[in-house]
Amino acid sequence: MKEERDNKHADEYLQSLRPRTLDEYIGQEKVVENLRITLRAAKERGEPLDHILFYGPPGLGKTTLAYCISTEMGANITASSGPALERPADLVGILTNLKKGDIFFIDEIHRLPRIVEEFLYPALEDYRITIVIDKGPHARTLSISISRFTLIGATTRIGLLTAPLRERFGIFHHLDFYPVQDLVEIVVRSSKLLNIGIDEGGAKVIAERSRGTPRIANRLLKRVRDYAQVKHDGNITVDIARDALKMTGIDDLGLDGLDRRYLEVIIDNYSGGPVGINAIAATLNEEVDTLIDVVEPYMLKVGLIGRTSRGRITLEGAYRHLGLEPPKELELQVDIFNSEDEGEEEQ
Repeated sequence: MKEERDNKHADEYLQSLRPRTLDEYIGQEKVVENLRITLRAAKERGEPLDHILFYGPPGLGKTTLAYCISTEMGANITASSGPALERPADLVGILTNLKKGDIFFIDEIHRLPRIVEEFLYPALEDYRITIVIDKGPHARTLSISISRFTLIGATTRIGLLTAPLRERFGIFHHLDFYPVQDLVEIVVRSSKLLNIGIDEGGAKVIAERSRGTPRIANRLLKRVRDYAQVKHDGNITVDIARDALKMTGIDDLGLDGLDRRYLEVIIDNYSGGPVGINAIAATLNEEVDTLIDVVEPYMLKVGLIGRTSRGRITLEGAYRHLGLEPPKELELQVDIFNSEDEGEEEQ
């Protein structure tokens, strides 16, 4: 129960920092500009939006964009998640209560059970759901028309979406990691909402260690705020931000203890790789999904690791970051990595 309360409070904290309109949204300029055109066109025609799919690493603003869209369209939004929708019956009440133009947001949509996903298909295309009444020889179906709504899906693993579900989305947007300057703006904005004193240098220190992710930036800001409040006068400067993040185990590149152990396992236990993700997870005693969704995306982005058809390898940047000398055979290993077909890489 305590963990549930803590998670609820964390969600409320992050919710209070979410921008509510596209004008307040910082970063992802191409995505936002394309959405502005889509929204304006739909409003001028008086039509609901086409179904939208946002995909990319966690914490980049997929949920925030869904809520911004609902505000811009003046539409109600109903939110759920893939794992929460266990049976078709869970969808019936939601879909039948949606009004024209309303938004149904499903987070982690790739985790929808197959039976629920198939129940959703006619709702997305024909705005109709079919309910089976009774069983056996007395079974019959009841077709119910529903209002034309917009489904917004969010996923961190677009490759796990089935082709039939993916093809029913008309609009696709990929969210990428944020540059440091955008994250500085986000940290400054959040500090104003939280009534925190922070200078530009302190905001930059937090931004540089946020792994290109606004959610992490806001979380680190909260940690630094606590440190500044207890150890100093409450205002955040460069030195205070550095000291606070050092205490929490966040290094200059934004890696935490798990990230560094991940690199150390590949280097120390498997001679720099290649090694399968399942072997790494077993050695670290962590879930495979945690490594794929949380640990790896940023390290792939900044060039610390590589993914090959035979598994993961550490690149020169990983050795340098850990204060190690790259082995002489690393250059040959990287050449092999660059020549392999990424389409066959291990998941």
